[in-house]
Amino acid sequence: MRLLSRTLAVGVAAVLALTSCSSSTETSTSSSGKGLEKTTLRVGTIPVPDSAPLQVAIDRGFFKEEGLDIQTEVVAGGAVATQKLLGGSLDISLGAYVGTFLAQDKGVGKFKYIADSYGAAPGAFVIMVKKDSPIKSVADLKGKTIAVNVLNSVSQLTAEVQMKVAGVTATPNQFVEKPFPDMPAALESGQVDAAAMTEPVITVESKAGGRIIVDEMTGPTENLPIAGWFTTEAIANKYPKAIAAFQRALGKAQALVAKDRKIVEETLPKYTKIDAATAAVISLGSYPTSLSETRLQRVADLMKEYGYIKNDLDVKSMILPPPSAS
Repeated sequence: MRLLSRTLAVGVAAVLALTSCSSSTETSTSSSGKGLEKTTLRVGTIPVPDSAPLQVAIDRGFFKEEGLDIQTEVVAGGAVATQKLLGGSLDISLGAYVGTFLAQDKGVGKFKYIADSYGAAPGAFVIMVKKDSPIKSVADLKGKTIAVNVLNSVSQLTAEVQMKVAGVTATPNQFVEKPFPDMPAALESGQVDAAAMTEPVITVESKAGGRIIVDEMTGPTENLPIAGWFTTEAIANKYPKAIAAFQRALGKAQALVAKDRKIVEETLPKYTKIDAATAAVISLGSYPTSLSETRLQRVADLMKEYGYIKNDLDVKSMILPPPSAS
């Protein structure tokens, strides 16, 4: 929606809604018996399929079992989440890896990923054109305007990769920033020639006769990590037991959705505007059950190759190992 940063992409907040609570109360944990530094965690989330494991963990009481009260807040994207984390109004947030790696490379802050959330899968991230477009293949995108939800996002990066595979060199000025919900109208009106889409917008445009010209997550980008849950190094150091409790609870939910799509289908209507009928047919990404240094390094290496970051980024330093079972 793929996919964090899925920056993933993530101007979707304009059409999707999530019930959120903005309380910033930090409660004492002396009576919890779990020794947590705090029991209330403020979590930034985006109403897209990437966030499904968080909602499942809330609904099934996994966080309560760990002594945690999760207060969710919708964020417009990774950039907003980053600022809120650095400003102290959030403890954890969903974020696309591309956006967070960009912020780390620029020295905006020091970040830690504490759990994976969403990965690429066939049909979940595609480039589409309208029904009567003369564009038939990726090679035809040379010099054409392409809508992406956020500039310098995973959508743009993977579009550039697919264009290179087709022998076309992408130029920065051919990418236009458009929120996902606005893309179908932008295509139909001719504002853009193509659009890098994720669900549920893919399904919307398909119903209008739109055509997929390429799956963005093939070849060099197959199974690419999209988004995960991250925090700042300072927060991770200040609340290690609370963060570990979050990891354990979320891990239980992640394991469930990874093996049972039906759980995701049942959950999506609860925190997004994706109805049950649409949830049953949209293409979903994957839900990895562990943070893989090797997988995440692929993202950083692609970003360096395509000029998104200037420095070699060692993602190992940005991964917080999972806790031992409580």
